[in-house]
Amino acid sequence: MTSGSVLTSTGAVAPEPPGPVRPVPAAWSPLRHRWYRALWIAQFVANIGTWAQLVGAQWLMGDLDGRDFMVALIQTAATLPVFLLVVPAGALGDMFDRRRLLLCGQLLMAAAAGSLALFTALGTMTPGLLLGLIAAMGIGQAISMPTLQAVQPDLVESDELPQAALLNGANANIGQALGPAVGGVLISVFGPVANFTLNALSFVGVLLVIALWRRPPEPRPLGHEQLRRAVRAGARYVRSEPLFATVLARSAVFMLFASALWALLPVIARGRLGLDAGDYGLLLGGVGLGGILGAIVVPTVRAHVDADSLVAVGSLVYAGSMLITGLARSALAVGCALIVTGLAWVAVLSTFNAAAQVVLPGWTRARALAYFQLVFMGGQALGGVLWGAVAQEFTSVTALVVAAAGMALSVPIVRWRLRLQAETVDVSAVRHLPDPPVAHLDAGPVLVTLEWRVPQEEAAAFIAAMLPVGRARKRTGAQLWGLFEDLEDPEAFLEVFTVADWSEHLRQHLERGTAADRDLEVRARRFIVRGTEPRVRHLVRADATSL
Repeated sequence: MTSGSVLTSTGAVAPEPPGPVRPVPAAWSPLRHRWYRALWIAQFVANIGTWAQLVGAQWLMGDLDGRDFMVALIQTAATLPVFLLVVPAGALGDMFDRRRLLLCGQLLMAAAAGSLALFTALGTMTPGLLLGLIAAMGIGQAISMPTLQAVQPDLVESDELPQAALLNGANANIGQALGPAVGGVLISVFGPVANFTLNALSFVGVLLVIALWRRPPEPRPLGHEQLRRAVRAGARYVRSEPLFATVLARSAVFMLFASALWALLPVIARGRLGLDAGDYGLLLGGVGLGGILGAIVVPTVRAHVDADSLVAVGSLVYAGSMLITGLARSALAVGCALIVTGLAWVAVLSTFNAAAQVVLPGWTRARALAYFQLVFMGGQALGGVLWGAVAQEFTSVTALVVAAAGMALSVPIVRWRLRLQAETVDVSAVRHLPDPPVAHLDAGPVLVTLEWRVPQEEAAAFIAAMLPVGRARKRTGAQLWGLFEDLEDPEAFLEVFTVADWSEHLRQHLERGTAADRDLEVRARRFIVRGTEPRVRHLVRADATSL
């Protein structure tokens, strides 16, 4: 169904009066919203602290244990907890109050940063303790990241989400421009303990903004889901939403190769380039400067090219700058290459993030975005081990050259097989299904059948239209789905799907429907016999044995 049509009581499609055409929001328009602006500023301060701490941790590990592999493990320690915990954390973000969950995650990160400062100041820091406290911060990040992304639609208008994603990327990159430089100076003057102290204090602003923000309560007619069921529902949604699955696959390929640069840059700086901590901070600042340029340039480029082209060009540029970083022997050449790296980084990741945000409904946004972070952090965690091992076995230059070649070769392959969604998807909440009969919430498994009457000449078109409907049923809770044709009555089709229990089926009706799902069913209804309606039956398993 097109955006200018509605579903009538008989299932027919009627034209809808066209609404006013809204102009495309300006690049900075999300900052006009008070709480988005306040959180953006607080995150900016926190990002400076985070990058200053990263420089301190990498440099301190070089002093405690100078092996390339151990330095690369700093990245793994920071990202592996996110990889392991972000999915259940995302489910918690959809189950409970997102504001309180954010407070818990940020408090844990602040406590871990404070502990880093304390143990370093006392002179009792060890490589294992350093990795453990970095991992504790990763746990707090796992709790915060999917929920922080999920609240973006609460802070800005829906058509401002791409701009908000770009501004969030610019925020991180501005912090990356300033944080390493600040961190390098702090190490040179005071030592790594100052970096960790700065990071612990940088969480104060974020905690204050989140504590003062009053998020509107979400209607939950059926109450909170159980954690295990919420995790399963999120996984089922990801499996059944090809648009989001494409974003995940493209992100995974990019991060597998891109992670080599972040894991090995301190090795290159400290070894072949012979830089001290201050110079390394300035070198990392080049990445942030490129991110700032990306925030200025990317909106203009995005207005003239599609997402696929932007990601492809950004990936090739990133590969080229990574190759220069690996081969160049001049710090100036590497610094210039890193500016280009930052620009390409923000272009690719902001495009992926915006593509993910616009296809996710509110009921599963946090847990689905958890998979986005799972891919992002998992790629960095795996990359830290993989490229660190390659550098240990051969050289860091070899690892960067191989990673750059792999990224360049992957671009035409993934673009051919996995194209990003170009059209806008309406994922606003809509109750488009009729009220089901009354049953006990624990009753189940549930079998739902719909008998459709379809003219023989429309059968092929009907079947094609019902396949997306089947994916929609699975996204919202169906475990199995199928469409069957009656051999004795060619006009009769039987749609069948199963749901775990009655409470899960009620969530399909009351909480999980979207305008896009409704439109899919409307398209299928165009091919049924005029004046007919599908006969719906709900069956609950009668015996005591579960499936």
